[in-house]
Amino acid sequence: MTVSNILLFIILGLIFVLPLFIKLIEENLEIFLFIMGILAAVTGEALNGALLKDIFTNVYMYIIVAIVLAGGCLFKIFSSKLRSGVNQTLKKISIELFVFLFIVILGLLSSIITAIVAALCLVEIINLLPLNRSAKINVNIMACFSIGLGAVLTPVGEPLATIVIGKLSKNPALHADFFYMLRTLGVYVIPGIIIFALLAVYFAKKGKISAQDREIVIEEENYRGIIFRALKIFLFLIALSLLGSGFKPIIDEYVIKIPAMGLYWINMCSAVLDNATLASAEISASMTQNQIVAILMGLLISGGMMIPGNIPNIISASKLKIRSKEWMRLGIPFGLIVMGIYFMVIFAI
Repeated sequence: MTVSNILLFIILGLIFVLPLFIKLIEENLEIFLFIMGILAAVTGEALNGALLKDIFTNVYMYIIVAIVLAGGCLFKIFSSKLRSGVNQTLKKISIELFVFLFIVILGLLSSIITAIVAALCLVEIINLLPLNRSAKINVNIMACFSIGLGAVLTPVGEPLATIVIGKLSKNPALHADFFYMLRTLGVYVIPGIIIFALLAVYFAKKGKISAQDREIVIEEENYRGIIFRALKIFLFLIALSLLGSGFKPIIDEYVIKIPAMGLYWINMCSAVLDNATLASAEISASMTQNQIVAILMGLLISGGMMIPGNIPNIISASKLKIRSKEWMRLGIPFGLIVMGIYFMVIFAI
């Protein structure tokens, strides 16, 4: 093992550990990941003009930031109508049914409206629910797991699906068309979305508060905060690109050589790394469908375990002011249990 690879493993370990013990890092996660991304890119000898050009000419990155900015402004403008709509709905149905329906609907719709728009809808609705802070965090985490799974069902939902379809379409036998991910992963994803919604109902039921207390919990966001959140997302996206390129040497040398059963668990590193980058490195058109399912499900589930794992996690954690420890307290043990269940389903059953 080369010195640079050893250093990359150390950097990866620091990304997992430091936010847990240093409050300043926990509160400025995007900046921390950006710095770690630069260190990883320098260590992996990937920081050059070509990489910077790829990063800053990535149209998708600007689209994400524009959606976050425009969505935040629109939700602020129509916040009173949204609040009124949520209040009227909660007068007609229980909060448990409301939580179940909106998490299932967002999870499924995320493959059409994109994971980003789904996340923006999520945080605005979560912010209006008559729940205490702990319940809001737990319901939000369940919803992010749901969106992270559901967005993969079409190439529109998130970059991972687009990349995978592009690679698999080179093998005509796989029939990797627009509905390939739905056909291949739907049987795993849709039940998962329903289970996440049911667990969210459990947390909502435990954390209900009165309407009067709810008004104290709700915080109105100003335009400065909306712009600041969009800039943090922009920095996070740059950090993901830097991390993906920086860690490419150890992905190429170690990760992609591991059998599918091992990759399933190794892909837990997508809790802090870009799952699209990992999918691009690992997925091949020559793989069997079972190998493809194992790799993708490992990436998708572990993406909900920590805040950096998915764009919806970052958006919601920023809006709801969720700290790394608060997320990981539920995200990691729950994610491990879900991964264990899916491992049995995919490889044993």
